[in-house]
Amino acid sequence: MDIFIALGSVLTNPTLLMFIFLAAIVGMVVGAIPGLTASAAIAMLVPITFYMEPLSALAFLYVIGKSGRYGGSIAAILFNTPGTAASAATQLDGYPRAKMGQATKAMKVATISSVIGDYIGEVLLIIGVGFIAAFALKLGPPELFAVYFAAFVVIGSVIGKSIIRGLASSAMGVMISMVGIDPITATDRLTFGSYDLANGIALVPLMIGIFVLGEVFSQLETRGQEAEIFTDPDTEKAKAMNRLSWEEYKPCMPHVIRSSFIGALIGMLPGLGSAIAAFVAYGEGKRRAKNPEEWGKGALEGIAAPEAANNAVSGPSMAPLLTLGIPGSTIGAILIGVFLIHGIQVGPTLFITSRDLVYSLFAAGLIGIAVYGVIGFYGAAFLGRFIIKIPTKILYPIIFLTSFIAAYTNRGNLFDIYVMVAAGFLGWLMKKFDFNPAAFVISFVLAGGAEETFRQSLLLSDNGALIFVTRPIALIFILLGIGAVIFRARNISKTTPQALEDA
Repeated sequence: MDIFIALGSVLTNPTLLMFIFLAAIVGMVVGAIPGLTASAAIAMLVPITFYMEPLSALAFLYVIGKSGRYGGSIAAILFNTPGTAASAATQLDGYPRAKMGQATKAMKVATISSVIGDYIGEVLLIIGVGFIAAFALKLGPPELFAVYFAAFVVIGSVIGKSIIRGLASSAMGVMISMVGIDPITATDRLTFGSYDLANGIALVPLMIGIFVLGEVFSQLETRGQEAEIFTDPDTEKAKAMNRLSWEEYKPCMPHVIRSSFIGALIGMLPGLGSAIAAFVAYGEGKRRAKNPEEWGKGALEGIAAPEAANNAVSGPSMAPLLTLGIPGSTIGAILIGVFLIHGIQVGPTLFITSRDLVYSLFAAGLIGIAVYGVIGFYGAAFLGRFIIKIPTKILYPIIFLTSFIAAYTNRGNLFDIYVMVAAGFLGWLMKKFDFNPAAFVISFVLAGGAEETFRQSLLLSDNGALIFVTRPIALIFILLGIGAVIFRARNISKTTPQALEDA
C-alpha cells in the first residue's frame, strides 16, 4: 500500500518528475561514454544536490545510477568498449551483432532486458526491505559490528582480481577515514599538526578524485587508441533488419527472468556488484542455452542475459544501505553521503523516521526505469551517433574542470581541491596496479559506523572482544566473512596457481 501512495505522490509532483526525466538522460549519456561511469557522474553532481529537496536529490542520483548501468550497453555494442564494467559481458555478443549491421536491434534487446531486470529487482526490494529492516532493528552493537566486519572482508576479498590487494584497498579506506578528531576522546588522529586534517577528509572531493580524476588520468594514458565503430546505415533495408519482433525476443525471456533473479540475489550481497552479476548470468545462460555455439558471435540471448542481471542489481543493492547503513555498491556509498548531508540517518530506524521518503524513492526508481526504457528503445541509436561526434580532447578537459568546481563548492574550502587531486592520483595508481577504488571508498564510508559499534560493544562487554563470539548472530556474520575469504582463495587456487601468486 505504501508504494502505491508514494507513486501517486511522485506522479503529482512536476518538479520531481522533471529531475527523474533529466536523471534518465544524464545517466544514459554518461554510461554510454567509454571510460566514464554512473559513479563518476553521481560524484560530480553531489554538490548540486545540496540545494535540492532531499527526495529530489536522492531520486535524481538514484535514477542516474539505474540509467547509467543501462547506458554502458550502448558503448559496448557500438564501440566494442564497455561504458561500465558490467557491460563488458554485453560486449561479447553485442558488438558482433553490430558488425552484422544490427546495432539498433542489439540495443533494443539490451533496453528491454535492462528494463525487465530492473523492475524485477526493484519489486523484490520493495517487498523484502521492510522485513530486513524489522530484523535489523533487533541487532545490537556487537551484531552490527559483525555485519560491518563481514562487509569489509567480503568487499575487500571479492571485488577485483586479487584478495590481498582488495583487502589492502579496504584497509586504506579505513585508515583514511580515521584522519581527524577521535569521536570519543576528542584527540587528534593522523593529522600531523594540520588544522585542515583535523576536520577529517570530506567524502565528496575524495570520491570525485577517485572516480572522476582517476578515470581522466587513465584515459590520458590510452589517448590515441581509436576503437572501430559500427553504426547502422540510414537506409530502408537497414531499418528493416533492425526491427525487433516478438518471435525474435521470445527465446530471450527465460534468460532474462533467470538472470534478473541472479542479479537481484547478487545485488543484496555487499560488494559483489553488477559486473559479477552480468558475467555469472552470461555463463549460466550459455550453459543452459539451446545454441551455446552461437554465444559470442552475436546471439540476442547473449545480450539479454547480462543486461537483465546488470540492472537487476540496482534495487536490491539498496537493501543493505537502507536497512543497515552498509552500502552494497559504490553508488550506494555516494548515496549514503547524500542522506547524511540532508540530515537523514540511514539504518533500520530509517523506516520509522522517514518511511514516506523511502517509498517515494522506490516510486521514483520505478518511474525512472520506464523513462530510460522508452528513451533507450527509441533513441539509443541516436544517442550513440551523438556521442561518437564528441571529441575526447574536448570532453575530458570539461570533465576535469567540472571536477574542480564540484570539489570546491562542497565546502568552499581550497583544501578539498588538494584532497581531490591527491585522490585522483591515488585512484589512477590503484587502477594501474590492480588495487580496488570501489573497495577503498566503500570501506571509507563504513569505517565510522564500524568504529562506533565496536567501541559500544566493548563498553557493553565484561569480557572484552569475546562478546563477538559469545553472541550467536555476531559469530555467524564473522564466520561468514572469514568463509568468504577462504572460498575466494580456494576458487583462485583451482583456477590457476599464477592467480594465487598474483593475489
